Amino acid sequence: RDISNDKGVKKVIADNSGEVSITFPIRNTDRSICAMVSGDIARAHGNKGFLGKINVAFEGSAFFWSLSAAWPQCPPDGEANDYVGKSMHGGEIVVVPQVDAGFVPAESSIVGNACLYGATGGDFHAQGRAGERFCVRNSGAFAVAEGAGDHCCEYMTGGVVVMLGSVGRNVGAGMTGGIGYFYDVDGTFESKLNKEIVKVQRVISSVGEAQLKNMIERHYEKTGSERARFILNNWDQEIEKFYQIYPPSESESPAVKEALRQSVRVSSSSPDGALCFLQVGSQMSPGQTARCAD
Repeated sequence: RDISNDKGVKKVIADNSGEVSITFPIRNTDRSICAMVSGDIARAHGNKGFLGKINVAFEGSAFFWSLSAAWPQCPPDGEANDYVGKSMHGGEIVVVPQVDAGFVPAESSIVGNACLYGATGGDFHAQGRAGERFCVRNSGAFAVAEGAGDHCCEYMTGGVVVMLGSVGRNVGAGMTGGIGYFYDVDGTFESKLNKEIVKVQRVISSVGEAQLKNMIERHYEKTGSERARFILNNWDQEIEKFYQIYPPSESESPAVKEALRQSVRVSSSSPDGALCFLQVGSQMSPGQTARCAD
């Protein structure tokens, strides 16, 4: 409610233009963070009509739950609990640990279970591990985390998931759409995959490699992840450690199957609602980074 009552936030929503940045402390008794302001945006401008920008930074730990089509930018400095980004449709969530957290992010949980449950869009970056059922029923979000528990990508129907760390069992159970990329350092990933529907392969297409690399680059830009930096600095060696999973519906996707001159989707959407694509073999310019990543 404090976010919705902020004068700057109200003005940006009412004017449908401009930008506002605010910071709030939160704790683990706070629930459904950003859901109310997301509702304010959606009621005023619908799914795609919001042209302003709201940056909300948090310090602490809490639950994030969105029912809105128009998510603001919400980067928590700390950690989050279960259901981060539930029903997320747009905007961006970035979760990073506090500077003095005292633990290695890639080896520690930073968000809880069932993150991005039923998400239909938006971008998500977690500098750390997620809990169980990460991206369950995701149908459009583009998400990067540094490991997860059991049932990752369960019942997923769309979107893209990049895992920069180990995962639990039953990966891809009931997955009928979307693509997943999994960093397998210890050689155990295939034993954790539910192969009832999904197929698994190394990253064999130039489109798939471009999609994966650009999502990791964005993850590094947003979080400063040491794991992402290491992978990017040793790309030719580390790309060989990634597996790609996909259901039959994605078998003809250029990210899965090599094809002549294709565009690759590297983000859920740009601020104006247009999809973000990058030609294979090209690099993101500063302008593209600002439009598609921010």
